[in-house]
Amino acid sequence: MSWELHQVSIIGAGMMGRSIAMKVAQEGINVCLKEISLERVEACRAALVRSLDRQIASFSITEAEKKAVLSRIRWVTQFDCAAECDLAIETVQEEFDVKREIVCELDQRMPPDHPIVINTSTLSITELAAACRNPERVLGMHFLYPVTSTRVVEVVRGQLTKDTVFERAVTFARILEKVPIKVFEMPGFVTTRVVLPLVNEAIHVVMEGVASAAEVDLALKLGYDFRSGPLEWADRVGLDRVLNWMQHMFQETGEPRFRPCPLLKRLVRAGLLGTKTGRGFFTYDTNRRRLDRLPDDRPGLV
Repeated sequence: MSWELHQVSIIGAGMMGRSIAMKVAQEGINVCLKEISLERVEACRAALVRSLDRQIASFSITEAEKKAVLSRIRWVTQFDCAAECDLAIETVQEEFDVKREIVCELDQRMPPDHPIVINTSTLSITELAAACRNPERVLGMHFLYPVTSTRVVEVVRGQLTKDTVFERAVTFARILEKVPIKVFEMPGFVTTRVVLPLVNEAIHVVMEGVASAAEVDLALKLGYDFRSGPLEWADRVGLDRVLNWMQHMFQETGEPRFRPCPLLKRLVRAGLLGTKTGRGFFTYDTNRRRLDRLPDDRPGLV
């Protein structure tokens, strides 16, 4: 049976789901974006419009392009639209039981040869697919935020993923103008597995008083040509999400390098989660622009 990509279903309109939906719609593909209630739909739609407005303000898109993106996104509260879609992506929180339930629901509603994509950075694709009738059409894609501007996506093959399904996901990544990194399932894949120990060690440096958070980030940006320092990156991802990833990786592997730094735990317990709360390692305004700078910073360094 031939497969063409005309419409994508995205389950979950949080920060990642909205970012993926924007990118898919920008490439001219229709999106069916599901949330759990009409109240959530309204809140998430407003957040998506604000994101598009920020892109207009930074001259990334035009007002006409904003209207085109919004016209291609249909908001729903039920799974019915999944049956009409050529590919589905779940983008809910990193909780195993919630993701498994959604994957099984999609498996029951979609044609058996259409890919079901799990957007995860640490969970097992094989285990999540095990309860499905068609586990061979389930795979992972780890998008990096913001999806509209990051260039890479990890395409993750589960133990039972068919070659045809995997190649369709690779094609989808290229349609989105991403560079697909083909990986086999292992905890953390490539990007998360490598970045978490770096972030964790940077937090330890701050906790031990070796240098301030701003000095640590500046040293790594200038010394290794990083676009963003590890601590500001963690703030923008969400410190609660970073902690959740580290805890899962530590539980899965037992490796000490993934044991979360106590300072990270304290910040999360205090509700200082990064840009979404206005404070984390740094402080931010309502547009998520960083406010605190080193007195001797030159423009463009942080």
